[in-house]
Amino acid sequence: MRGGAVTGGVDESAGDAPAIQTVQRAATILQAFSVERPRLTLAELTADLAISRATAHRYARALRAANLLRFDTATATYTLGPQVLAMEAAARAALPIVTAAEPHLDRLTRLTNQTSVLSVWNGEAPTVVRCMDNTSGDVRLSVRTGSPLDLLRSAQGRVFCAYLSAAEAPAVARQLRLSAGLRAVVEQVRRDGFAVNSPEDFGVRVLAAPVFERTQVVAALAVLGTSTALSGAVEAAAADSLRLVARELSEALGAG
Repeated sequence: MRGGAVTGGVDESAGDAPAIQTVQRAATILQAFSVERPRLTLAELTADLAISRATAHRYARALRAANLLRFDTATATYTLGPQVLAMEAAARAALPIVTAAEPHLDRLTRLTNQTSVLSVWNGEAPTVVRCMDNTSGDVRLSVRTGSPLDLLRSAQGRVFCAYLSAAEAPAVARQLRLSAGLRAVVEQVRRDGFAVNSPEDFGVRVLAAPVFERTQVVAALAVLGTSTALSGAVEAAAADSLRLVARELSEALGAG
């Protein structure tokens, strides 16, 4: 019979070819973005793919629908979308630092009676990869894993501003050159060893300290509570505990 000699494997391989090509092209578009090239025009995407402008536009439109790309009409440029950051956060959640930090988060929560949070740098801003809620108080505060945090207003963002190198975060380096106020904040973070969020959004107070692996900042460890509960002597004690636990975690990761 016609086709009787053709195996299922061959048929499946032939049928999968267009889908594989589609995935490869979509991956090529996403891989075209980097810290040095966070914004790309359609012409630049077309050149990277070596395909027609119409085809590149079709792929870009599909990626935008999936929230994997964003389009800025003012500059006619594409950037990576929020779904990429969520996927990255999921990938980072599998990193060894998250496993290593687990007992330290538990210890910090018990020492402070506040919620403890671990955040890592996603290339643009801090992203929450682990949250350990304090369940002993009258008010329970939590942060969703995968949440990106404001670079300048959040305590975690200020930690990364203070300790990331210019090579790791050129956008932060530019902000520091342009803003005397941010430079003052960074100097205070380096002096005190922790940062505080500003303003206290929704009545929430956050303190954050850097976590190092060898000499490189790899995470921000934070405690959060209501501005009423986390104030005065309680805040000072929480800051001491935060710096202690952050230092212990850094030592566990090989910081000198």
